[in-house]
Amino acid sequence: MIKKLRVDHRLLHGQVAFSWTSALNADCILIANDSVVNDELRKTTMKMAKPNGVKLVIKNIADSIQAINSGKTDKYKLFIVVESIKDAQKLINGVDQIKSLNLGGTKATEQTRNISKAMNITNEEETILKDLVNKGVDVTIQMVPEDTAIPVEKVL
Repeated sequence: MIKKLRVDHRLLHGQVAFSWTSALNADCILIANDSVVNDELRKTTMKMAKPNGVKLVIKNIADSIQAINSGKTDKYKLFIVVESIKDAQKLINGVDQIKSLNLGGTKATEQTRNISKAMNITNEEETILKDLVNKGVDVTIQMVPEDTAIPVEKVL
């Protein structure tokens, strides 16, 4: 069962690993990312950040979609973390059971504008988010579980 899909450019770190995993009562974290699967240093760092007793799986986007759709992940209370809005869009488009998206944080660059404390989006990402909302996906901004979730359409 998918508990949450979250965009966070840092992927797995203290806030995600402990606050969200605990609040969701998740027993498995899936890092869905095309570059991390081939980066031993980043994988090692994430393995060290994961909470005890929680399974950590790192797969590329296509393999993540395949694993979820195959039913292999059904036995877990799954917390999925992606690095970007584009990756979230790929997962949502590939997995019918994902109906919501949590925006946690994205890097500020010269091409982005800030829409909340830690969310910075490009024009293309804004279009993606509007499209997801129009398709009925519940998209909210929420750094930590204790924060109030803000519907993304209120800040776009």
